[in-house]
Amino acid sequence: MKFILLGYTPAASWDAATADSASEEAMAAFATYQKFEAELRATGEFVTSEGLGHPVMTTTVRKTDAGVVATDGPFAELKEVLASFAVLDCASHDRAVDIVSRIVEILGEPIEIRPIMGEDFTS
Repeated sequence: MKFILLGYTPAASWDAATADSASEEAMAAFATYQKFEAELRATGEFVTSEGLGHPVMTTTVRKTDAGVVATDGPFAELKEVLASFAVLDCASHDRAVDIVSRIVEILGEPIEIRPIMGEDFTS
């Protein structure tokens, strides 16, 4: 089964983070995560991962009574912003939870797990 992992980051952390200003703690956590990601690549469970652009670069398209409208910004004002996604291909939802639990332990930020609809989609 394939699952998409949606990674959230506090908005203030996102605004403060740059390659030049990331804390040693953050860089160490990311290095640990990269090692874990390599383990998942070796098992064939890791499909892909990408960071997303800053929320101010977001455009939301909605259907309204006046028609379809594109507006700048994310769909909601949040304390945490969607910062990244990853795709896993693993045997079960329980395995995805096991994997994500390790990632959250390493990075300390919440991750949402959603099944990806496909031939093996059963729920």
